[in-house]
Amino acid sequence: MWSRRLALGAGAVVLPLALLAVRDAAVRSDPPGRHDPAAIRPAAPRPAIVSRQKWDADEDLVRERAPYSGAVSAVFVHHTGHPNGYDCADVPELLRSLQTEHVTHEGWDDIGYNFVVDRCGTIYEGRAGSANRPVRGAHAKGFNAHTVGIAALGTFTEGVPVPGELIAGMAKVAAWKLRPGADPRGTVRLTSSNDESRYDKGDKAELDVISGHRDGYETDCPGEALYQRLPALREAVARLRDR
Repeated sequence: MWSRRLALGAGAVVLPLALLAVRDAAVRSDPPGRHDPAAIRPAAPRPAIVSRQKWDADEDLVRERAPYSGAVSAVFVHHTGHPNGYDCADVPELLRSLQTEHVTHEGWDDIGYNFVVDRCGTIYEGRAGSANRPVRGAHAKGFNAHTVGIAALGTFTEGVPVPGELIAGMAKVAAWKLRPGADPRGTVRLTSSNDESRYDKGDKAELDVISGHRDGYETDCPGEALYQRLPALREAVARLRDR
């Protein structure tokens, strides 16, 4: 499934975007993660993150700040649908267009992903507040609570090379955001909050701690090439958390 369109800069390039989701209730996941997120010491250090201020997010577009949802028990990996040949210096412009698409065309409160990582491995804060505490994103319909959405900037369909820098950047975010005790190579039980996910509302789903968007929703996202790299991503996250 895809969202409508994204016009990038003066060239007005029309791009597909992976369909995201919004307004899921903050339902409990297993383990529940009831601790105060601000008091939880992360299992890996915080990586360098380009703030919304730095990429010049339009805060006037934000309709409502997303609530905090407790400690992060799972990661959902996405791709944004952009062409892969972008210049990394142009990423802030691409993110501003992405935010506009999500808010003005999809009707969401803000950009859907918690974080976006470009092909150079640079990490950008997506949804407002995500760099500070666990914020409920709009990235995985039915499973937005107690999860973090990390999007790879690009299109990673079958056969497309996935840059090592991209995997490394995503690994740094996941290692830092996952709650202490979460096993990046393991599984987690999450409760679906929306019948439009792969699981009926209220059903328990056993998912990989690091999953692709397609694992919880009917979509090709994050693309076959990136999906095939998820085992390598899990291993990279585990190494970072074992230090």
